[in-house]
Amino acid sequence: MVRTLEYLTICFLFVFVVISCSKTEPNKYNLSGNVFGTTFHITYVSFEEKVSSKQLDSLFYLVNKSLSTYIPNSDISRINKNELNTKVDTLFKEVFGKAHRIYKETDGVFDPTIGILVNAWGFGPNKNVEKLDSLKIKNLLKYVGFDKVSISEDIVYKKFPESYFDFNAIAKGFGVDVVGRFFEMKSVENYLVEIGGEVRARGKNSEHIDWRVGVEQPNFDGSRGIQKILSLKNESMATSGNYRKFKIDSLTGEKYVHTIDTKTGFTAKRDLLSATVISSLDCADVDGYATTFMAMGYKKTLDFLKAHPELKVFLIYVDKKGEVKEYLSDSLSSSLL
Repeated sequence: MVRTLEYLTICFLFVFVVISCSKTEPNKYNLSGNVFGTTFHITYVSFEEKVSSKQLDSLFYLVNKSLSTYIPNSDISRINKNELNTKVDTLFKEVFGKAHRIYKETDGVFDPTIGILVNAWGFGPNKNVEKLDSLKIKNLLKYVGFDKVSISEDIVYKKFPESYFDFNAIAKGFGVDVVGRFFEMKSVENYLVEIGGEVRARGKNSEHIDWRVGVEQPNFDGSRGIQKILSLKNESMATSGNYRKFKIDSLTGEKYVHTIDTKTGFTAKRDLLSATVISSLDCADVDGYATTFMAMGYKKTLDFLKAHPELKVFLIYVDKKGEVKEYLSDSLSSSLL
């Protein structure tokens, strides 16, 4: 009997040691590359490799096929060209729905039908309008308005054939969400997906702490630096700024930023240099809000935020004296490092 107990004890210890040894730390995996005209960086923590580059390429293809205005045969391009019987997929319908909600919340400041003016100013895939003046802009504004378009049974209807969709202000963030949801479908609980500065973070990093991200300084000279470091707790983050993407008129030397005022049709000259938005919402949502705030300007953004406490913001703006200032919402203080 004693020998039997000894034997059982040894077996138990052996099993315990094997189980203990198997509980090692998970691995950290990194994926990076180019997509949507920018770069992407993905880090996730898992006991085994769950996502391959080939799978990511398939996801990016689906997003581009649905929403890229730079691909001639994408769904959005076919709609913009008024091709008959163009049915949209679930990706397009979700982005359309998000855009419509933000359009209503912002009283039309955010409006993806601004595409015809994006092209006219030379920021889109189509040829710009030569000698663009107030009369030409007024004529183009007739075709702008998200209330002039709708979806029914997977078909997009436009009041004016000239109306042109441009979801670029929200599509990149949506691409981040598509990838993040894929990781979750693969039972990956700890990941950070970044595409062109737009971020979705879930769980913890390999050091068992919240994911940390940096916000760029608004440098006009092309140099890069970090203004703030933030931690994300199952949140998304998006930043929009006018300090890099602009055009200069070869005749007048005037700078035109890429944010267009949906009310006037002219490029928006606002006091905001950069708007960073953080929330537990999808990255597509915060991407849309960040773009909206650049069009609103500093004061109107603060007014909007009073009704949206779910949004944390970090704003860089120029005051009346021409000095660069910062604004951080109270809710953001817990995210600062």
